[in-house]
Amino acid sequence: MENPLSKFIPLLVGEFPKPFQDLIKKVTLNEQINSENLEKNLWLAYEFGARYHEGQKRRSGKSYFEDHCVEVAKILADWKMDPITIIGGLLHDTIEDTEATIEEIESIFGKDVANLINGVTKLGGIRFSSRKAEQAGNFMKMLISVAKDLRVIIIKFADRLHNMATIEYMPRIKQHRIAVETREVYAPLAHRLGMAKVKWQLDDLVLKTLNPEPYREIEKKLKSSLKEREKYINKITKSLVSELREYKITPQVYGRPKSHTSIYGKMVKRGKAFEEIYDILAVRVVVEKVEECYLTLGILHQNFKPVQERFKDFIATPKSNGYQSIHTTVVGPEGKLVEIQIRTDDMEQTAEIGVAAHWRYKEGSKDAKQVDSHVKWLRELLEILQSEENDPKEFMHLLKIDLFEDEIFVFTPKGDLVQLPVKSSPLDFAYNVHSEVGHSCLGAKVNHKVVPLNSELRNGDTVEIITSSSQSPNYGWLKFTVTSKARNHIKRYLNKQERDESVKIGEEIITKSLRRLKMLNLKDDVKNAFSKFGFGGEAQLIEAVGKGEISIREILNKIAPQKEPIEPDDSDETSNFFRFGRKESRNIKLEGISNIMANFGKCCNPIPGDDMIGFITRGRGVTVHRSSCSSLPLLSEESDRLVPVDWEVERNDIFNVRIKVVGQDRKGLLKDMTESISKLNINLTSVDIKVKEAIATAIFILQVNNVKQLDRVVRKMGQIKNIDSVERAKH
Repeated sequence: MENPLSKFIPLLVGEFPKPFQDLIKKVTLNEQINSENLEKNLWLAYEFGARYHEGQKRRSGKSYFEDHCVEVAKILADWKMDPITIIGGLLHDTIEDTEATIEEIESIFGKDVANLINGVTKLGGIRFSSRKAEQAGNFMKMLISVAKDLRVIIIKFADRLHNMATIEYMPRIKQHRIAVETREVYAPLAHRLGMAKVKWQLDDLVLKTLNPEPYREIEKKLKSSLKEREKYINKITKSLVSELREYKITPQVYGRPKSHTSIYGKMVKRGKAFEEIYDILAVRVVVEKVEECYLTLGILHQNFKPVQERFKDFIATPKSNGYQSIHTTVVGPEGKLVEIQIRTDDMEQTAEIGVAAHWRYKEGSKDAKQVDSHVKWLRELLEILQSEENDPKEFMHLLKIDLFEDEIFVFTPKGDLVQLPVKSSPLDFAYNVHSEVGHSCLGAKVNHKVVPLNSELRNGDTVEIITSSSQSPNYGWLKFTVTSKARNHIKRYLNKQERDESVKIGEEIITKSLRRLKMLNLKDDVKNAFSKFGFGGEAQLIEAVGKGEISIREILNKIAPQKEPIEPDDSDETSNFFRFGRKESRNIKLEGISNIMANFGKCCNPIPGDDMIGFITRGRGVTVHRSSCSSLPLLSEESDRLVPVDWEVERNDIFNVRIKVVGQDRKGLLKDMTESISKLNINLTSVDIKVKEAIATAIFILQVNNVKQLDRVVRKMGQIKNIDSVERAKH
């Protein structure tokens, strides 16, 4: 509840607290804010936050509320945000870190403030399987809120900026984790929303945290060369400003070094020292009108030689994040390269704080529409992600794909402009038009010439898609598509196709297995057992059977327990569904007696050439094991039932054997493995391959004559690139 005395506290003590005074000064400097109750509302929020955060300290020992929450609100005031956003910044941690409730905040400050704070607050009360799952859940919730109200991410940026600026008090491990998260998600997201100043500030704070030595070295050298740099910038701009004034243009001209991160990147990429990097300067010329930008450009090129390949006109073709400016690099005095950016004052505001510069809260305003267009890509991404299963790894991967930095502009045959990331293919273009156009994409014409689907599009290309109703996506398409929209639609199509195929196979396995066991009457019971295995429906159970993730034996043992669990022999449909060719031989010799049919232990699956031993079972004949079988110590307690056995096989008899191959996943790995088996003239009857965290595990069922032939396969497979281990596996 609101404290009834809060509004009188300043009157009783004589004045507002100093941190509040500093905040209110920044807010009142914002000409766009005009509210009679501004001071009262801000004080109400200040007092509420101070009361709930009372006694909380930061690791530095300073007051949590004054040293963090108030500072976040000040950053938002600097960005000229509205009072609701500033109050949201003041109270952004109250739900997460205090006993305040969202209902209480809504009753005092209104629904808008409550929604903002709820959007910024991390997920609570849910147990995640891993930190990655927790991180993905937090980002998903935050981005869903962002899609509804962009102010959520603006508050989050202010929060992250201040946390990174004061990160030195954190434990080193936590510093590293927060800095990596900032580098991989927040900095590119700031870029994607046009908040260039926020991006380079975050980038520099990340560099300072993860690579402190290079950061300090660059900082030291920039400070020592400050006067020399100012003198050099003055040389470039003096004549330019003089000529512009003749045209009654009064520009704002200033120069600054590029960010520490940008300079460090150039040093690493070029393998050079700080002193050898010449293009570290950026000069900005800010004028009033768009036409003055082009006049300035002409005068600049008359005075200094331009570098043609480094000229970009983002006024004519703005970036998708709303950024507009003319970039040109010229050869300045002493032969040094200098980048000069020319823009209007409005463009300057957009370039610095992106969408925050456009934020107005009037329905249907031009700026509101601009803001909406900036987050269209985010809404599309979230729509895709929310329709898929919640896989944290996949979510973070797709998010990073969509936060691309560079983009190209291509045209439809009708002349419409389409923005795509660098390295996009015609398929990316097709899926950008519509998912059905992408699915049926057969080919493409680029600049009226037919090109392969894996061609790389370039700026200014005109792209026409050729479709066919008989075309459908394949796994190869994923190798040359880069947009999350294209990749998701392809994966969704392929996953559905795979699921349908697995269900079809699963149905056949269930029917054939039950028919052989003379248990066809249990078919409905088998399908209805899905809940016993944690599946959401019978289709999922059938799919799992089709994929080999669960066997009919396991299901029957669960729904119809026997005195002895069902152990189907190798003729079972469950284990033999994919087998074909000649029938597997089963002849062995027991103490000189030939043609004894025996069961072979699934724990070791012996083949000719293996040392074997037989175990006489009660009522089920002889079960044959390899002498090295791990089950033998259990059986040896009844050693009188162990008997020597030997093979009696024909030269052409074949035996099924399973091998397990583990290696680092790469393109063409499965192809290389299957080809090496084929070259040895060995029949491959089943393949099951799974990839987890870039490690591929493949199970092959082969038909061999004996151990020597199997050893040749193992040796050959072990020679394949990226294979770590090849071993015989249990059935």
